[in-house]
Amino acid sequence: MDFLARLPIRLRVTLAFAVAMAIVLAATGFFLYIRLGSALDRTIDQSLRARATDVGALVRRGDSLGKEGEGITQVIDTRGAVLAATPGLGRPLLTSAEISRASREPVTIERSVPNSDEVARILAAPLETQLGPRIVVVGSSLEQRGDALENLFVALLIGGPLALLLASLAGYGLAAAALRPVESMRREAEAVSAAEPGRRLPLPPARDEISRLGETLNVMLGRLESALARERRFVSDASHELRTPLSALRTELELALRRERTPEELEAALRSAADETDRLSQLAEDLLVLARAEGGKLPVRLEEVSAREVLDGVKERYARRVADLQRALELRVEDDLSVSVDRLRVEQALGNLVENALRHGGGTILLEARSVDGRVELHVQDEGAGFAPDFIADAFEPFSRGDPSRASHGAGLGLAIVGVIARAHGGTAHVANVDGGADVWLELPR
Repeated sequence: MDFLARLPIRLRVTLAFAVAMAIVLAATGFFLYIRLGSALDRTIDQSLRARATDVGALVRRGDSLGKEGEGITQVIDTRGAVLAATPGLGRPLLTSAEISRASREPVTIERSVPNSDEVARILAAPLETQLGPRIVVVGSSLEQRGDALENLFVALLIGGPLALLLASLAGYGLAAAALRPVESMRREAEAVSAAEPGRRLPLPPARDEISRLGETLNVMLGRLESALARERRFVSDASHELRTPLSALRTELELALRRERTPEELEAALRSAADETDRLSQLAEDLLVLARAEGGKLPVRLEEVSAREVLDGVKERYARRVADLQRALELRVEDDLSVSVDRLRVEQALGNLVENALRHGGGTILLEARSVDGRVELHVQDEGAGFAPDFIADAFEPFSRGDPSRASHGAGLGLAIVGVIARAHGGTAHVANVDGGADVWLELPR
C-alpha cells in the first residue's frame, strides 16, 4: 500500500481503471463462454430430439434406418439387444441402469463412442411399437461444440488483454487530461509569492470539482493577502508608535546629560522619561494582547459575576480622573443582571472605553448594562461630538484613530483591544453615534 501511495495520481487512477476493466472483461468473457456453450447444447438437444422422432417413425413403419441411421443411431429393446444400428455400433451404448431409466423417460448422457476417441452427446428415448417397447438411441459428436468453445476462448485470451491495454491507455489519457488543470494550477501556485500580490490560480472552463477547488484556493489566497497586508500595516504602525516615545525618551536623556542640571531639572527630566517609559510599557502590553488574539490564544477565565460589580469596579478606578476633569460618571444597571465573563478582561475593555470618552468625548459618561434578547450589552456613552462617519467602519482595527494626522494622544489600540476581548468571550463589539455623543458597547453571551 505504501508503494501505491507513492505513485502519481494519474498512475493510480489508471491502475484502478485497469483492475476494474480486467474484472469486467473477465466477467464478460466468462458470461459469453457459458452462454455459447449453453446455446450449442440446446441446439444439439433439439437436433437429437428431431432425429429421435424421425427414427421412431421409421421403426413404427418397419422401414430401415436409411439416412437417419447415419451418425450415432441405435434401436434396442428393453433387455439391451441391438435391433438396428449404424455400422460399427453393434453393442448397446447404454448401461443396464440407463436402459431401465430410458424405457420410462428420455435420458441424455455424454460418453465416448466405441472405436472412436470422440465424446458424443446421446439421447435415449422410449418408443412403443406393435412388436413391443423399444428404445431409440441417437447421438451427435461434441467435436464441433468443443472447437467453437476453444475458438472463443482463444479469441478472448488474445482480445481481452489487447482490449485491456487499449482501455488502460485511454484511461491514462483521460486521467492526464482531467488532471491537466490541476498541473496548471500547481505551476501558478508555485509562482505565487508575497512580492507579487494579486496573482490567482487559473480555473478550467468546466464547473466541476477542480474548478470549485480552484475557486476555494483563490478565495484563500485573497484572505492570505489581506492578512499579510494587515500584518505589514500592523508592523508599520507599531514601529511608528514605538519610535515616537523612544525618540522622546532619548531626547530627554540626552538633554539631561548635555550639561549640569539642577536637582529640580533632573527630576523633571526623569519624570518625563518615566512617563514615556510607562507609555512604552502600555504599548507593549497592548501589542501583546493583540498578538495573542491573532493566534487565538487570548486567555479568558470565565466566572459568573454581577454586572453591577463589574461596572462599579470601572467607576472606582476612574473616579479621581473624572473628578479632576470635572466630568460625571453614572451607572445604569438592570436589577440582578449577571454575566459569565473574565472580569479583569472585561474591566480592561470598559476601562479603554472610559479612557477614550475622557480624552475625546465630553459631558457625562454613562456606564450601562442591560439584557437584550438573551445577551448582555455593556455600554459606555458620552456627550461629545461622536465619531467621524468614515471612522466607524474601521473603529476596531489596530492603530485606527479618528485623527488621521496622529496628533492625538494614544496609539489607536484601545478599541482594537475592546474588539479582541469581546471576540474572546464569544461576543462582538459595536460603535455608533447617538443623539448627543458616542456609544460603544460589548455584546456578550448571557
